[in-house]
Amino acid sequence: MIELKELRRSVRQRRRQLDPAQRDTAQRAMLEHLTALNVYQTAHRIAGYWSNDGELDIGAILTQAQAEGKTTYLPVMTGAGQPLLFAPYTPTSPMQLNRYKIPEPVVAAEHIIQPHQLDLVLTPLVAFDDDGQRLGMGGGFYDRSFAFRKQDDLSPRPCLVGVAFELQHVPQSLPRRDWDVRLDAAVTEAGVYRWHPESV
Repeated sequence: MIELKELRRSVRQRRRQLDPAQRDTAQRAMLEHLTALNVYQTAHRIAGYWSNDGELDIGAILTQAQAEGKTTYLPVMTGAGQPLLFAPYTPTSPMQLNRYKIPEPVVAAEHIIQPHQLDLVLTPLVAFDDDGQRLGMGGGFYDRSFAFRKQDDLSPRPCLVGVAFELQHVPQSLPRRDWDVRLDAAVTEAGVYRWHPESV
């Protein structure tokens, strides 16, 4: 049985140790891989994340998507044990820190949307395996927010694409629990991993 606490610690440490040149090279390659995906090209509403703790910075992706007329969103926390909601985001959006000190857009309630209204979700992660199993920080926010993907096989949207450095791709199988929501794909500087090709 994999010790998830130790795996999280190890991968996060290695991720934080990447130097600026390695990060820049990886981000450029990942941007090229991601924007070539059909699901990106056809998406109108794309959710990203505010990178922290050494996560791969997706600012350039969101900027490009906005330039192409797509609407970009960031997650907004609503309460303990509650699903995430998503608020529209641009570089000029007013921001506030949530309880984890991660910036969130400040917008009127009528502009916030539900997870099922998105076309593409770029999900942060600590690690992923060869079966599309995602290991996050342990809060369960993405699993709760996209639980409907497990219940409704007829709804392929939104497409869940993990964004990571290749070092976050682990060779061992991660534990699979009933509430876990698998990725449709993952994109790293090395290329694209597809588990539901019809969605990507």
